Amino acid sequence: MNNKLFLLVTVVCCMLTACTNDLDQLPQTQSQTTADVVYGSEQGYKMALAKLYASFVIVGQEQGGGNADITSNNGYDFLRGYFNLQEAPTDEMAGTWLSGDKIEGLTYMMWDANDPWVADTYYRAYYSIALCNEFLSHATEAAVSENSNLAAFRAEARFLRALAYYFVLDLFGKGPFVDESMGVGAYTPQCYSSTQLFDFIEQELKDIVANGLAESNTLEYGRASKAAAWALLAKMYLNAETYGAGAHYDECITYCKQILAAGYTLESDYRKLFNADNHLRTNEIIFPFVVDAVHTVSWGATTYIVCGQCGNSSSQDPAKYGLTGGWGMFRVRGELPELFSGNETTDSRFMFYTDGQEQWLNKAIDDQSQGYFGEKFSNLTDTGEPASNTGAVGASIDFPVFRLADVKLMLAESVLRGGNGATRAEALAAVNDVRGRAFAGNDGLINEAQLTLQFILDERGRELYWECCRRTDLIRYGQFTGGSYKWQWKGGVVDGRATDAKYNVYPIPTAELSANPNLKNDNY
Repeated sequence: MNNKLFLLVTVVCCMLTACTNDLDQLPQTQSQTTADVVYGSEQGYKMALAKLYASFVIVGQEQGGGNADITSNNGYDFLRGYFNLQEAPTDEMAGTWLSGDKIEGLTYMMWDANDPWVADTYYRAYYSIALCNEFLSHATEAAVSENSNLAAFRAEARFLRALAYYFVLDLFGKGPFVDESMGVGAYTPQCYSSTQLFDFIEQELKDIVANGLAESNTLEYGRASKAAAWALLAKMYLNAETYGAGAHYDECITYCKQILAAGYTLESDYRKLFNADNHLRTNEIIFPFVVDAVHTVSWGATTYIVCGQCGNSSSQDPAKYGLTGGWGMFRVRGELPELFSGNETTDSRFMFYTDGQEQWLNKAIDDQSQGYFGEKFSNLTDTGEPASNTGAVGASIDFPVFRLADVKLMLAESVLRGGNGATRAEALAAVNDVRGRAFAGNDGLINEAQLTLQFILDERGRELYWECCRRTDLIRYGQFTGGSYKWQWKGGVVDGRATDAKYNVYPIPTAELSANPNLKNDNY
């Protein structure tokens, strides 16, 4: 049975006031009438909650993004923007349609405060925050006392808000802060620093784990459980030094071990984590963004990833991936397949289309004959049938936000960085669990001497490419900007060059700076 039922209810348009001037508002009388309808029953609350979840992968109230929630430069959802910001500047992605997709700045690590993808991702994140605040302003403690089921809804809304604020923290390093207590009206939000955002997210997650979030085995598919909050805490603690919050590797290990003890197991077939039936992989996928070609039709989200990875000028057959056509939006830079050197035929994660393609991009980054196309995501079901007509309604692949393999690698890295709570033997076992699945046996297992921080970074590249981790990982290792690691076309030159450390954070959009004098960009 397809258990996407909760997130595939017909979503309603929650009327709200947000912390940015770009979000449309309704007249107060109409807004109040709408709110009374939406929040007049438990089912109304549940439908509104579904909208919070869907806000990360859709852009409007109608199929394919019609009746848009907010206006934007590109008109796409949060996930498409987030994917571009996390992958396009790194060694994992080579953009093809540089001007047409407005992605030159990201591709060459030369963006500024007017970059359209940076602005869209910023505003989409804050739109989700605004939706959550609106929901929480109605799902008050008093309302919860009258309907016990609302306690779980409220906790999930707080998780989604914390997740959106985490994206702000990781991408922008700071941002305006608004919660449900601030009400509706004209005010100028204060700017929270990276440590203030860190502290807020940490406290929110700890509180909802203790008060409201349910165990994963009691929830409908796609809803946030305690394990989702643990995974977000672990991710934030792993990167805490980057955020100026000091070392928190002990805490990262603690929450990783709580997930490991919760009964999750690695999916035996790596490919099935990224196909159209990946909603069945609840053994490994801890929290997904749910995408469906009936109820959450999108030309962004995983439709962009699966169609974008498939060439439109090569011999690659779109039908092999359940597609009606390839878009040819991006390929991989040569450094990513190089991580698999010598194991191309034995490591199941080497999922690249190489026929007629050169590995290295020695001509121009947008030359489609150079750089391998991708094969990681598939719109085929387990039985090999296309899940949808991607040309008409997009893909039906959920995006794994948190999954067990990432948790195992986070634990191992935290041990190597001096964290307490697990041994090197446990760290080695965690890494070998991941590699054992990749190689379907013992051929890929490493020994204790091979377990180094650089190996973990490389393994994360092999395991998690195109899952919106690479930029964050490279920053944590001090290899994103600067010159310690150069990849092709980093900084806009074929052999790569050192880049300014300012690119470790994205700038707050120029329009937002004009609207809120409390905000400013350092170095932009």
